[in-house]
Amino acid sequence: MTLRNRLALAGGLLVLSVSALASPAGTYTFGQPASAASATRTVEVDMTDIAFTPKALQVKAGETVRFVLVNKGQLLHEFNLGDAAMHAAHQKEMLKMQQSAAMTPTGMSHDGMDHSAMGMAGMKHDDPNSVLVEPGKTAELTWTFSRADNLEFACNIPGHYQAGMVGTLKVDP
Repeated sequence: MTLRNRLALAGGLLVLSVSALASPAGTYTFGQPASAASATRTVEVDMTDIAFTPKALQVKAGETVRFVLVNKGQLLHEFNLGDAAMHAAHQKEMLKMQQSAAMTPTGMSHDGMDHSAMGMAGMKHDDPNSVLVEPGKTAELTWTFSRADNLEFACNIPGHYQAGMVGTLKVDP
């Protein structure tokens, strides 16, 4: 192999390595985010203090669903897709956000607080399988489900999941 070919190969590997590092940290075995235009079905989910309506959803593997999330409550709520273990891990992150005052009972804090001083640099809620909805607001999340699975949709704001703000999401083959 010539030096030129070696350099080209090394450059290609470097680009692939940087691309891998630039990829989103979270990958999801149950699917991926999608554009609303690609949805094959729309499902409205109402959020109240402290419940989802409907409480159970059923989709098919390969289906792209646009979730329209309507917060009819007085508190900030979250719609997060995942399994119980993912929700448990995310609840710890949400607790840190609440403790750092990045999140209030009714929304995200935009007070200019420097969270880096508390070891919370870059703290934000930006997971592709999750959306926060402030009281009286509507938001959307569109997802393509890749395989059959038993999942949950949940609000992981501290105490909400434990109070029953969780629903079942069955993905059929």
